[in-house]
Amino acid sequence: MTSCGCLMLEKVEGDASAKTRVKAAPGAGAGAWCGSCAGDWRGRSEAIFPIYVMGSSRESTVAAARGIVDSPEDPIWVAVKAEAKSEAEKEPILSSFLYASVLSHDCLERALSFVLANRLEDPTLLATQLIDIFNDVMLNNKDICRSIRLDAQAFKDRDPACAQYSWALLYLKGYQSLQSYRIANILWNQGRKVLALALQSRISEVFAVDIHPGILSI
Repeated sequence: MTSCGCLMLEKVEGDASAKTRVKAAPGAGAGAWCGSCAGDWRGRSEAIFPIYVMGSSRESTVAAARGIVDSPEDPIWVAVKAEAKSEAEKEPILSSFLYASVLSHDCLERALSFVLANRLEDPTLLATQLIDIFNDVMLNNKDICRSIRLDAQAFKDRDPACAQYSWALLYLKGYQSLQSYRIANILWNQGRKVLALALQSRISEVFAVDIHPGILSI
């Protein structure tokens, strides 16, 4: 227990196994810690949960993120296309799906628009309509262009279930739902609140993830 009343991550050794638990000092706010404890908390959490620690300050992580955003060659998109081409050769039955979802597009934004639109369409909200809406949002907003790439990198680095960038784009509902809500948030902030709420309802139904479009910050 820390003298300043911060949350403390404690490793408890047992005879048969080691367990980890989080303790809160009396009166501590949930999820709070002071500046003097932040460094110690990060070290403890990285040791216990190495792939789930967010906001790592390690130079390699910072350099990788900078390269993703600033590179004129768009390394994430290059990797996604290469992975899709390789998978199409290994699984010919998926070649049409991979061509339509990835290989027929000229950028990550258009591929993501296609994937999300086909996941979220319903009889009254057609995929072709959603593609136009999603393309208009993503191709005209540099912040979301940056975020979808950093999210893809984060999924690949931190999620053991995501071995390739293309897996996040094509198969992981966590990534897909997050990008859908980024789009809904932009629509909300543009004053298109009814459309944003309609998307929220559909996203919740399809992905079982419910975030109000007015509260998600890019």
